[in-house]
Amino acid sequence: MKQYPAKNIINIALAGHSGSGKTSIAEAMLYLSGATDRRGKVSDGNTVCDYDPEEIRRKASVSAAVAPLEWKNHKINLIDAPGLFDFEGGLCEAVRAADSVLIAVSGKDGVSVGTERAYEAASARGLSKIFFVNGLADEDARFYRVFEDLKRSFGPSTCPVVVPYIVDGKADIYINILEYKAYDYSNGKPVEVKMPDMGDRLEGLRTAIYEAVAETSDEMFEKYFSGEPFTPEEVIVGVSKGVKSGAITPVFCGDALLMRGMEQFMDGLTWLAPSAAEKAGEVGADVDGEPVEISVNPDGATAAIVFKTIADPFVGKVSYLKVISGKVAQDSQLVNMRTGNTERIGKVVLMRGKKQEDMGAICAGDIGAVLKLSGANTGDTLCAPTRKVTLDGVEYPNPTLSMAILPKNKGEEDKVAQGIFRLVEEDPTIRFSNNAETHQMIVSGLGEQHLDVVVSKLKSKFGVDVVLQKPRVPYRETIRKKVQVQGRHKKQTGGHGQFGDVWIEFEPCDSEGLEFGERVVGGSVPKNFFPAVEKGLRECIAKGPLAGYPVVGLRATLYDGSYHPVDSSEMAFKTAASLAYKAGMPQANPVLLEPIGALSATVPDGNMGDIMGEVNKRRGRVLGMNPAGKEGYQTIEAEVPVAEMSDFSTFMRQATQGRGSFRFDFVRYEEAPAMVAQKVIEEAKAAGQVE
Repeated sequence: MKQYPAKNIINIALAGHSGSGKTSIAEAMLYLSGATDRRGKVSDGNTVCDYDPEEIRRKASVSAAVAPLEWKNHKINLIDAPGLFDFEGGLCEAVRAADSVLIAVSGKDGVSVGTERAYEAASARGLSKIFFVNGLADEDARFYRVFEDLKRSFGPSTCPVVVPYIVDGKADIYINILEYKAYDYSNGKPVEVKMPDMGDRLEGLRTAIYEAVAETSDEMFEKYFSGEPFTPEEVIVGVSKGVKSGAITPVFCGDALLMRGMEQFMDGLTWLAPSAAEKAGEVGADVDGEPVEISVNPDGATAAIVFKTIADPFVGKVSYLKVISGKVAQDSQLVNMRTGNTERIGKVVLMRGKKQEDMGAICAGDIGAVLKLSGANTGDTLCAPTRKVTLDGVEYPNPTLSMAILPKNKGEEDKVAQGIFRLVEEDPTIRFSNNAETHQMIVSGLGEQHLDVVVSKLKSKFGVDVVLQKPRVPYRETIRKKVQVQGRHKKQTGGHGQFGDVWIEFEPCDSEGLEFGERVVGGSVPKNFFPAVEKGLRECIAKGPLAGYPVVGLRATLYDGSYHPVDSSEMAFKTAASLAYKAGMPQANPVLLEPIGALSATVPDGNMGDIMGEVNKRRGRVLGMNPAGKEGYQTIEAEVPVAEMSDFSTFMRQATQGRGSFRFDFVRYEEAPAMVAQKVIEEAKAAGQVE
């Protein structure tokens, strides 16, 4: 593929609800443009963008894929984003690289949660938005109902451009109502035909266009509401400018599987969608943190963002770049602003799905990939040493589901960890940690399907079988009463014996673990044995008397004891301290503490009752509600035991149909209710955690 200037490059993310036909739209565009010689089908597992074995098996996208094509002297970089919520990280990467977002909408289902989320993701980055209502050849599709749904959801800026003319339930004719041209697709390829008489419906659609154009400027707004008609030129120019600025969202339609409306749509992209020259400029930060404008200048100092990474054990590391300024060429030297290291650029390629094509260089405004860029991660800025700037990284959602992960075969823990670290390189929405307290490896993700893909990839890519389990809760233990106890260790063997005798006062306090003190008088315990007593107690608090969990909030004061001038030793006093601990803790009214987290759940108004009811079921306390800053949504603030939250993400998604979101962060420990404590203690005894 030849090099294109930024003014002829269109970077567009393809997003929308799962099942709306995004990948089929990409296939139709690639085939029409000649980028591929056949159209793949999701059902057959042979599409360009869904090439990963997991995507083929699931018949759904699980990561973003890049597929460039050429159309009417333009290069269109398509970035196909997953529609499933568990793989939202792919959408985040796609919108970071794009200058506009094409939102696929089902002609049957209309506006769905995925439609809303794609629109919000585009708006958050100030990107242009374009709707494509897909699947109109289906007899259950209803374009005009869907169009009204779009206007109701996203406002009067929603502007029809191509609409179907339906005869006997069939959508064979598609009309560009800006140009007053109609095309008949009944014989496969579009044939221009006479404009059909649509009566009041066409006039109503023209009114929708005028309303959208009126939203683009104060001048147009005043002209429209004064009753003065727009000229055809004002409409065309107004729509074009409005789309590029984000003030207008045009609506196209068709059927990607049957290739209907696709030529009109692709023609529309070339004059409506903003080019990289118009939209790809950014504001970065210099080495002092001051803002700096970076224009799309092919002759400027290089600045590029790594927006996606593939870390494959066989292919190697592939770093996808969007170049804002300058160019990224093979053998050039660029600074990685995260590490401060200089990166030597290796082979530069154009990626179309999994296929590579030598590119030579990625120029300003364009998208490409670099092979074996070992030091770079997703979100890194690569720039020329002469102008060091940092671009915004990729903003990912926080994981909402955590599970313990363990190998089926003992001894493969390191293999699991190394495999997950590689997966995190290409999917930063995966988090991994090793909980030393519960002795479990914990993997976190965006949902059950997300973690299921992690399990599958560990087996297929790294050859390790794993299972997921509900993670153990890190309980704590403490005491509620002051006690004074003796710990006496005496053992006589041949030669020197062992003797240590301590009196220790145990009492509750506010601390993260043990507070040790002494008030020994008269030298009953020599000072040189104090550290041994403390060490013995610190080792003991790792296991509490109830269920074997660490002890917190414990003050231990050594106040008396005795010693033998020959038989006393540090080990003897350490043992005596542990005996005092074992004797005293059960007498000090020990209690189990459970971790409590702060829940902040943002949900639609209609789901408030369901979520608050669920919080109460999970032994939580609702603390209050606040406006979410988003119309029709509220944020519930609550405190909930960590033990009750393992499957909350699944409930939240089901209850709100994916519209809700939440954060959950640990805040403190509280005494567990008696019934909860009893169950935990019984489970601990059964597992051999306590004697």
